[in-house]
Amino acid sequence: MTKKKAASDKTTAELEGADKTGPDVSIMDACIAHAKEVKATQLELIKSKGYDFAPEFRDMTIQLYLFGVMWKFAENLGSADDARELAFAALAEFFVQERMPQQKVAKRIEFLRKMSKIEEDHNALAVAIGYESEPGDNSLAEVFDHYVDDTQVSGAFWRLYDRGRKIMLYGGLGIAFLVIWFVTLFMPGNTTIAILASGLIAAAIFVIPVFLIGIFIYRTKIKKAKQAS
Repeated sequence: MTKKKAASDKTTAELEGADKTGPDVSIMDACIAHAKEVKATQLELIKSKGYDFAPEFRDMTIQLYLFGVMWKFAENLGSADDARELAFAALAEFFVQERMPQQKVAKRIEFLRKMSKIEEDHNALAVAIGYESEPGDNSLAEVFDHYVDDTQVSGAFWRLYDRGRKIMLYGGLGIAFLVIWFVTLFMPGNTTIAILASGLIAAAIFVIPVFLIGIFIYRTKIKKAKQAS
């Protein structure tokens, strides 16, 4: 009870000290301050869990969770009619304050809008749990616990993908360079187009099998994960 009263007093103080240009601005500032506090608390709580997720999935899940938190917080402050849109606006400003490049903010918000809804217009799991969360609970851990056994979003799977991508990129470039060097040095008389074409063909001969092997490994892992579940 004391914690809830303290949180209420803090919210009132935030609103009183916010920009007075309009009620939405004050609510948005309070939402951002609340989201920062929740994020710091929740990240501290999950630190000991040792979750190993793909970085993009981890970031997206946290952002959707914070969107749900801000949505509910905006409603509690009396902005029920447009609380969802206000939460997205607050999330965009939150990204700006966390030094996300301005040109990426709009694209990120558009992406999160799409991911915040699932089939039949239901909210995504992270959004729903964030919306229902309470201060100091383990709600973010609850979200991540749903995906612990999901191979497609695991950190190990992401690292495998990242290594394969680098092998294709640097291996293809290296082989192309070697072939171009060999043809130029030991097979003089070829045109520039023919030399470049030989490099591209050599790179393709390397990249295509590596890509197919990667697809095979991906399907094998997914198949094993489905059988295990």
